[in-house]
Amino acid sequence: MDSYSVIIKPHVTETTMNLIDLNNEIAFVVNRKANKRQIKFAFEDLYEEKVARVNTHITTKGQKVAYIKLVEEEMAEELAVRLGVF
Repeated sequence: MDSYSVIIKPHVTETTMNLIDLNNEIAFVVNRKANKRQIKFAFEDLYEEKVARVNTHITTKGQKVAYIKLVEEEMAEELAVRLGVF
């Protein structure tokens, strides 16, 4: 699966904004057929940052959301600024 078809868009809510600041995690809406390994490789390919872990969740709207924890401290905040989330 292509990296651009795995990661669809950033998932921005009040909770995910707190995760960026407190836990160095960033959330993305991803393809429902993608598994954690595919999400990790797609994220590392697109954003060139190392991933510590990936947790997924399917919302009540039917979207799959991936919570991606980054290895380097403060990188989630820096990436959010690059993406225009802040």
